Amino acid sequence: MSDMIRDMLKPIPIPSVVRIRQKFDASKLEDPLRVLREELAKPGGVDRIRPGQRVAVAVGSRGVANIAGLTKTTIDAIKEAGGLPFIVPCMGSHGGATAEGQAEVLKHLGIDESTMGAPVKSSMDVVQIDKLANGLPVYVDRIAATEADAIVVINRVKPHTAFRGPIESGIMKMIAIGLGKQKGAEACHQLGFKYMADFVPEMATLMMKKLPIVFGVAAVENAYDETCHIEVLPPERVYEREVELQKMAKSRMPRLLFDAIDVLVIDYIGKNISGDGMDPNVTGRYPTPYASGGPDVNKMVVLDVTKESKGNANGVGTADFTTRRLADKMDFTATYLNGLTSTVCAPTKLATTLESDELAIKAAVKTCNVLDFNDCRLVRIRDTLHLGEIEISTTLLDEARKHPDIEIVSEPYEWTFDSEGYLPK
Repeated sequence: MSDMIRDMLKPIPIPSVVRIRQKFDASKLEDPLRVLREELAKPGGVDRIRPGQRVAVAVGSRGVANIAGLTKTTIDAIKEAGGLPFIVPCMGSHGGATAEGQAEVLKHLGIDESTMGAPVKSSMDVVQIDKLANGLPVYVDRIAATEADAIVVINRVKPHTAFRGPIESGIMKMIAIGLGKQKGAEACHQLGFKYMADFVPEMATLMMKKLPIVFGVAAVENAYDETCHIEVLPPERVYEREVELQKMAKSRMPRLLFDAIDVLVIDYIGKNISGDGMDPNVTGRYPTPYASGGPDVNKMVVLDVTKESKGNANGVGTADFTTRRLADKMDFTATYLNGLTSTVCAPTKLATTLESDELAIKAAVKTCNVLDFNDCRLVRIRDTLHLGEIEISTTLLDEARKHPDIEIVSEPYEWTFDSEGYLPK
């Protein structure tokens, strides 16, 4: 990097910070697996499984709380009902859009044959089972469509990151896009996110009529990434219940308790955190004009990509600055596949890249449009899933002290960088 850039950024101050605790509704299920077992035993659950049926259990790639336990509990209940379960990766184009990559994503989540007691059957092959009235084809995983007598879908219900509607991210999206693999995801996104609020439930409803989907396991999480609700949904009730669960999920979402932020620093982005690497509902930076909300952030810095994301840095393009470390880890093929599949390519671009955390943060401070750099309102978070304890600049202290849901838990301190200019994590 040019010495001119280093010299320009050298005098830029980084404000001192304090650690705060943001308080949200922390109610959760103390034993989510027990609740799931009870739900599965109710009418409309595993009573729909017949002895000897081959049951495809569709599991996705997100960092869903307790996902391995939820999957194992569901598989055990299917076995007790006499079913023969197997697992199919249900994640659109994730895992580099390869069968091996998708199986590896599940393994990293603790889901493989040895831990689940059921084989993982991963393929990117699909079959077209129908098309929508507008001509969009409807695809489904070939193994689930041809080798399963029954299908079960597991997912978390949460707000989507790129569109708004009564149905956003949940069981129906898992069916329409996840089960459709890369081809299905591509078809659902073909006409853009402007119409996704219509296409997702329309495709999922058609698929539930054509496929032997017997129920979905829907989880809702609180602001601390903990399971607060679990419900087993038979197909005839998926739409009506998911609308209500979506409202619940939105009311329980974590958020930044500051409306205006000059610089937002995010330690990690990754596909295990959000489809967009970081949740736009938290950052206020959306990849499309069809969703809104969150704080007004002037400049955003992302420092690294999670190990679990395996180089998929989708979302880095919605930041203003990043680091050489992230760029060196970036798998451009996996990242670009997201944009090519979703048709939204801005998030896959590489943000302005500086040699270290320190320089990237200083660049954000320099460009955040404040008259005095020492007045910069700065917030640092680990990632958009973990907002309980965060760091804020001392310039936000007065505002923080007045907020009933903020507790200040440290004295002011300065960040220290290692010899290469990186923050300890």
